[in-house]
Amino acid sequence: MDLGAFSVSLAVRDLNASNAFYSKLGFTKAGGDAQQGWLILRNGDTTIGLFQGMFEKNLLTFNPGWNQDTSEQDNFTDIRDIQQQLKAQGVDFDSSADEDSTGPSSFMITDPDGNMILVDQHV
Repeated sequence: MDLGAFSVSLAVRDLNASNAFYSKLGFTKAGGDAQQGWLILRNGDTTIGLFQGMFEKNLLTFNPGWNQDTSEQDNFTDIRDIQQQLKAQGVDFDSSADEDSTGPSSFMITDPDGNMILVDQHV
């Protein structure tokens, strides 16, 4: 099962303060829209997302169809296939992808320690 690109999505209280802090650690803006309350920052191969007012807690995020450079991949495991494999293994879902659709979709699951995992396919 290939989950695609990995990043950490941080639920922040003050987007500007968080951006300034992570900039000191060498992160630079790679995407997002501060006016909408979100920024994507990169430092080498490491990606973090800063999200103000979008999520209650921090998330582990996987993007099927993307590599770490957010380039689209020709061959990847579709999110609906990942979801079916996880369901077959007894994983409970907080939200599910529509299995009758194609293209972009997402689902959320929670690990045994309460950490939220977002699987978010953009292609």
